[in-house]
Amino acid sequence: MIPPRICCIGAGYVGGPTMAMIANKCPDITVEVVDINEARIAAWNSDSLPVYEPGLYEIVEDARGRNLHFSTEVGRSIKEADIIFVSVNTPTKTYGLGANRAADLRFVESVARSIAEHAEEPKIIVEKSTIPVRTAEAIRSILDSSEQHFDHQVLSNPEFLAEGTAVRDLENPDRILIGGEQTPEGLAAIEKLVSVYAGWVPRERILTTNLWSSELAKLVANAFLAQRISSINSISALCEATEADVDEVAHAIGTDSRIGPKFLKSSVGFGGSCFQKDVLNLVYLCGHFGLPEVAEYWEQVITMNQWQKQRFADAVVQAFYNTVNNKRIAVLGFAFKKDTNDTRETPAIDVCKHLLEERASLAIYDPKVETEKIYQDLDCAENDHHLEICDSAEAATAGANAILIITEWDEFKDLDFEKIYDSMVKPAWIFDGRNLLDHSKLQEIGFKVRAIGKSVET
Repeated sequence: MIPPRICCIGAGYVGGPTMAMIANKCPDITVEVVDINEARIAAWNSDSLPVYEPGLYEIVEDARGRNLHFSTEVGRSIKEADIIFVSVNTPTKTYGLGANRAADLRFVESVARSIAEHAEEPKIIVEKSTIPVRTAEAIRSILDSSEQHFDHQVLSNPEFLAEGTAVRDLENPDRILIGGEQTPEGLAAIEKLVSVYAGWVPRERILTTNLWSSELAKLVANAFLAQRISSINSISALCEATEADVDEVAHAIGTDSRIGPKFLKSSVGFGGSCFQKDVLNLVYLCGHFGLPEVAEYWEQVITMNQWQKQRFADAVVQAFYNTVNNKRIAVLGFAFKKDTNDTRETPAIDVCKHLLEERASLAIYDPKVETEKIYQDLDCAENDHHLEICDSAEAATAGANAILIITEWDEFKDLDFEKIYDSMVKPAWIFDGRNLLDHSKLQEIGFKVRAIGKSVET
């Protein structure tokens, strides 16, 4: 069988790493990642990739120029490809019908129209973006309206990557899910995509379903994970009120084989590109299909997450007798989790904006997030005297009244807190939004400590 030629439209956090892994594991397959964003493509062709993931650069470097290519020539790549992955952004709508809940599919529609315009033969089109159930129907409708009608096959192949461990997740996935029409043509298309992943993934881990089950499974998987985080975060508030320890409670319930320990780590709140967007999308779909009770149930997951972030920020203000005006607050970490430079829906945005509204002076340090991105996310000008972006944790904490741990970067565990304490205004506070640090040791140094789900304030 002649190896398929793959085109991936969209060079973001999903498309770039996924295609790099396919090219690395399947050297006989030519893979091209295309995007209309020239700067992003230039970055993929450079030594400074636009996406930070441990181990990603080495994989890209190994395959780039051999069978992995990055280009802005979308039309040509569509014509030459056998399999076309659609990996574009599907943000939450901010306007019109379904605003703040439904997925905005304008980029998906644009890609479908490009395929209809440039394809000169039948293609296998693979939904890689997170999309609502029945989106394949819309894609097929656009393709069928083309002057040249081809029997394209649309498959659903949702990603289940965790940022920060994307390379490991791609190399050794829990499962690969592929959904398609249960027709002879659809089943043949499914098998062709199965053969790509079978280059390194055991066949028993490649699950095949009908198209709609695959589309819905992605939303449900993220909703369940977000639900677990909101659940343990709700209990963290109860722990603080009762002097229980949330980590001990999580460990106790996590040893129950019916529950398990994963995603029971309490924190300032979840972030990232998928959880909030996908839960809101699920809420919208349930309402659309006349299931208001189900919609209300899942909406509470988002409500709890917003409350947890607000609760954390409020605790900082309350510790300073309800005023942080002109107090220097060191914010350590801005990415939504460690080992990524992604700031989409990061809890840091809400916490920082709340403190800026209270007229605090923020000093922010993150080892991977670019300065310009932080200013952009906080809607601040670079000359804003209430905001300073620092190049080290030590610089951020010097002269600070309080330290906020927002992202669980490993380097924060190894800071010289005795030296930091000496440089701070007393009383010196630490608000550990990730329960990352040794609180007893910090108290011995002299810090006043507040942590999620723990009674450790002194």
